[in-house]
Amino acid sequence: MNRRDALTTVALAGAALAATASAPANAQTTSTLDRIKKNGVLRVAVIVGQEPYFHKDLASGEWSGACIDMANDIAAKLGAKVERVESTWGNQILDLQGDKVDLAFAVNPTPERALVIDFSTPILVHSFTVITKKGFAKPQTWAELNKPEVKIAVDIGSTHEMIARRYCPKATISGFKNRDEAILAVATGRADCNVSLAVLSVSTLKKNPNLGELAIPRPLLTLPTNMGIRAEADRRYKDFLSAWADYNRSLGQTREWMLKGFEAVKVSAEDIPAEVQF
Repeated sequence: MNRRDALTTVALAGAALAATASAPANAQTTSTLDRIKKNGVLRVAVIVGQEPYFHKDLASGEWSGACIDMANDIAAKLGAKVERVESTWGNQILDLQGDKVDLAFAVNPTPERALVIDFSTPILVHSFTVITKKGFAKPQTWAELNKPEVKIAVDIGSTHEMIARRYCPKATISGFKNRDEAILAVATGRADCNVSLAVLSVSTLKKNPNLGELAIPRPLLTLPTNMGIRAEADRRYKDFLSAWADYNRSLGQTREWMLKGFEAVKVSAEDIPAEVQF
């Protein structure tokens, strides 16, 4: 390489470095917190028929529930209003990744999810339960369900599916698009039971007491429930949500929101098993 070519190479390399150095600054997107404050909108994933978290009045289209109250409180502290985006338990992680929502409630922080999104500290801790169809023996342990002849219905992509496959790998497990379809499979006898978080199971059986029975198999399986957000370098939004979650949980406000959310399906504190804590 002659001196002229060498100088040209150095110049091109320098230009490339300069372009690389400036690219992140030019390509950097506004942080979630800054965008919420600027636009005055907090986009929240909501899920139909998932009391006490979410309840949609089909006649009026109005939303209520524990997570709606939580979202309104968070938005008020950010000087924003809530924009509700309908989703499912399985899709709300994708909605976060796809920048369709800024916040997803009741997200269990699994290692796999931690690779693609971020989390606040826990809102509360839940127990996993089983809804059995009429006539199906109420299981005392997860091992009793771990048999090929046992048919378990779960919603695809949820922690319900994760627990079923982890503790009942020998069972015949069927995945459905959402939890309503999984419950329908139990109601119609296509499945023997459904694995769900306790708060969802309690409200489901209150709405449809003829569906079956609630079981809390041993060992008692619990998992924290957090708020999910997009992963980003700016930690202010995450730190704010974590402080908000810790504050309201310690004061008992989270429990009050949950009990109020249960009112939509006429569930009182006395209807909730002692093992179910929030």
